[in-house]
Amino acid sequence: MLQKLKNKIVVSVQAMPDEPLYNEIALNAMIKSVVFGGASGLRLAGVRDIKNAKEMYPQIPVIGITKPSKIPDNFLDVVYITPTLKDAEGIIKAGADIVALDATMRKRPNDEKLSDILDFIKSKGKLAMADIATYKEAKNAIELGFDIVSTTLSGYTQETKNNPDTPDFELCREITKNYNIPVIVEGKIWTPKQVKEAFNCGAFCVVIGSAITRPQLITKRFTEILK
Repeated sequence: MLQKLKNKIVVSVQAMPDEPLYNEIALNAMIKSVVFGGASGLRLAGVRDIKNAKEMYPQIPVIGITKPSKIPDNFLDVVYITPTLKDAEGIIKAGADIVALDATMRKRPNDEKLSDILDFIKSKGKLAMADIATYKEAKNAIELGFDIVSTTLSGYTQETKNNPDTPDFELCREITKNYNIPVIVEGKIWTPKQVKEAFNCGAFCVVIGSAITRPQLITKRFTEILK
């Protein structure tokens, strides 16, 4: 499954419960649309959408996560992407091929340990993907035994909140320079030019979300020019 993603595009198809596209029929249509458009993998949140995607496209790799129904106001300080072992268990049962989780240094709910969740994922024969924000966190995840690291959380932690509002290509370069591990560039990608730059800096694959699957945010980028 991992080799199917090499030098490819993964699309994150997600919607929050208060958004129109959260509707199951709408999400399924969006999944079909990005596959028709050439997506080689999917990043999906929650049991429902992971199950549906694997039923429709069993051959396409699915990166599974869990997220709360509302992103917490203090998101810079807390772990909310697949925060617990129970969350990991649920998306594995749903059929996720790769389990992605917050692998920052922040405290996890119930004082759970990142290493314990990682061991559980491995015991189920699944790949583990570390969503990180800094090189130090990438180093820690690699040493723990994660199979993949991703720049997903760069800009979304207290330590990185002042980062530029662009993909963290430098973090990708730094990791790939020092470690032989698949590095995914994810976050703040809006143009094909940025995708090319991600691959030029050593990305194994690229995850694109809002620029493809969040119409309200795409529209906002245009309407804000009117202000």
